[in-house]
Amino acid sequence: MRIALAQILSGSDPAANLQLVREYTGRAADAGARLVVFPEATMCRFGVPLAPIAEPTDGAWANGVRRIATDSGITVIAGMFTPAGDGRVTNTLIVAGPGSANGPSTHYDKIHLYDAFGFTESRTVAPGHEPVVVTVDGVRVGLSICYDIRFPALYTELARRGAQLIVVSASWGSGPGKLEQWTLLARARALDSMSYVAAAGQADPGDTSSGSGAPNGVGGSLVVSPLGEVVASAGDGPQLVVADIDVDRVTEARDNIAVLRNLSDFAQIDRAQSVG
Repeated sequence: MRIALAQILSGSDPAANLQLVREYTGRAADAGARLVVFPEATMCRFGVPLAPIAEPTDGAWANGVRRIATDSGITVIAGMFTPAGDGRVTNTLIVAGPGSANGPSTHYDKIHLYDAFGFTESRTVAPGHEPVVVTVDGVRVGLSICYDIRFPALYTELARRGAQLIVVSASWGSGPGKLEQWTLLARARALDSMSYVAAAGQADPGDTSSGSGAPNGVGGSLVVSPLGEVVASAGDGPQLVVADIDVDRVTEARDNIAVLRNLSDFAQIDRAQSVG
């Protein structure tokens, strides 16, 4: 399957950002991609109040993404914010397929919140609780967002649920060594899960960042093979990355390196010892 990563630079206007989704989705479709992955916070960048921006997954912004998916004929994954019901928002990925214009789409709420490097996402964002795997053109796709990438157990659980490709949509915080960590973590999670990893980040805003300390992106989007090889990658600016993935390589990797089976064996041993 051919996939695309849309490394965009979101602003604070959801309508303008929706136009970016339309533009990059059209480019991805023209390149033959069946799936295009946008970053976390595609709807609106971090660094501004999110509660007034948030909409439900059947609201106008999400419906706009669904129409784009239907018009382009490919599946779109994009980051948005939805009301959490307690004054906070949820950090959400929606998955809009070509036939979803008049119906609901699957979504995932970020489980691991970015309370690190001096930023406290949990003040304004409520956590999700459930891993999500969807099917796109016969390929099982796991969903994750940004800080999730630091937690291997989520990736092995997504693989256990059948994921062959795991998407990471991010607005990765800048700082010394952070881009290198992003690349290393994407490669490590591919090896942990014996899956392809498609890591789509916000472009680096450079001198136009908000100055709020919010994570606004460093670029460096990449696609990684089940053996940790970088298949395709981006620089720091806005860019569309296109790559072909072969799910037979996932099967081969899992047959040759029994990480997931061994992990399951360990879990059974651990449970038996706990009972004993």
